[in-house]
Amino acid sequence: MKIVFDFGGVVFRWHPASFLARVWPHRIETLEQGAQVAAVFFQNYGGDWGLFDQGLIGADEVVRRISARTGWPRGEVEAVVRAVPDELMAIPASVVLIRDLLAAGHTLHFLSNMPEPYADHLSRTYPLNEWFTSGIFSGRVKQSKPGAEIYAMAERQFGATPSELLFIDDHPVNIDAALARDWQAFLFTDAASARRELVSRRLLNA
Repeated sequence: MKIVFDFGGVVFRWHPASFLARVWPHRIETLEQGAQVAAVFFQNYGGDWGLFDQGLIGADEVVRRISARTGWPRGEVEAVVRAVPDELMAIPASVVLIRDLLAAGHTLHFLSNMPEPYADHLSRTYPLNEWFTSGIFSGRVKQSKPGAEIYAMAERQFGATPSELLFIDDHPVNIDAALARDWQAFLFTDAASARRELVSRRLLNA
């Protein structure tokens, strides 16, 4: 079994509501407000941000488009875009899970919707080559989840048939897309529950 990890919200911290509350305290006082602003800012990872994720536009252009679309000052939008790398901190319990899976002899890959600047940051900052045999960043291949093409790319790059792949992601739509291609998959909520799921599938010892 080859195990495929999503990154944001699974291996690396990504909680847009609290992130925006920290970056924009003058605009956001509660997590509920943060979630509402995140829905407008990130457009559920479609729209402007989706193009950024796919590497079809760069950071300057996504800032310009979000500012034009929302009326938020360009400098404030740019501050959010610049702050994302600091948000993407490794989740300690997920790192332990990765190391335990490696120790159990499993091959790990990643499949992440990630704009190129953030992909470069993660590649520089963390030992991705130690944790994963290979992986795909959306910004580098100009495709993104849940589109079928990026899953087909993954099958080819990971050298696996769909049934040999187990995908762990925190977005139901991405899980559904993997299952539609006959991958195995489950929804990530936290590392402890993911560990229990992996134990139940006999991929880790309790």
